[in-house]
Amino acid sequence: MLLFVLVLSLVAQACSASPTTQQPNKKTDQHLKSIFILAGQSNMAGRGGVVNDTTTGIATCDGVVPPECRPNPSVFRLNVNLTWVKASEPLHADIDVEKTNGIGPGMAFANAVLANHSSTVGQIGLVPCAIGGTNITQWRRGSFLYNQMIRRAKASLQNGGSIRALLWYQGESDTASREDALSYKNRLETLFGDVRLDLQSPDLPIIQVALASGYEATLIEIVREAQLGIDLLNVRTVDAKGLPLEPDGLHLTTPAQVELGKMLADAYLQFLPIAIR
Repeated sequence: MLLFVLVLSLVAQACSASPTTQQPNKKTDQHLKSIFILAGQSNMAGRGGVVNDTTTGIATCDGVVPPECRPNPSVFRLNVNLTWVKASEPLHADIDVEKTNGIGPGMAFANAVLANHSSTVGQIGLVPCAIGGTNITQWRRGSFLYNQMIRRAKASLQNGGSIRALLWYQGESDTASREDALSYKNRLETLFGDVRLDLQSPDLPIIQVALASGYEATLIEIVREAQLGIDLLNVRTVDAKGLPLEPDGLHLTTPAQVELGKMLADAYLQFLPIAIR
């Protein structure tokens, strides 16, 4: 009888007790499931909509942001202070600070991935690292640009998430020198291997862009041949050749960047298991 009364008492206490208030998990709230590194030179940083005044030499951006590149509540970028903020164009404004930045492929890429697989990728974190006018030797392991990219990539993981891919668009600067063009393939393969090693991700997906432009026609073809000839595990190449260029003949237009972003998204989605594509 006493045991029965004790059981009833415990049940009554449990039913009358107020529910425990669950504290929000800030780490979970800020969790970025899918992180992408954006690296290379000006066409990755974005010059879509940027016009150079031939009289003053001053570059200005028209400020036009197409629907495919507009902010998305599920897309963030790592700013210069290593803080996640809502992503908006131009993504590289506080990274490629010596140049006027416009539309690049990053936002179009992120929005295209989310449009197809929002439930799979969750939130997207973009890590801008591209710097205009840079030669691939400036990205070699131990250089300032390389170290900055690795530092930013590692910082992006502080609140959780995984680095899903490196998006790489570079090589125009290497078409100004025959020696650089001929050495490009070896330097590129070394760079990709070093990034994977330092991020402790031997199978990290890498999506590179084959050049749409450059400085000297024959050297452009040498660099393009090197890019298209890369045969490394989990490295895919999208070809920008034929995409429209700004009047300078070097940088992709805004519509071209939108198209490139979609091409990069299609290439990334090929890495996902067939069952969830």
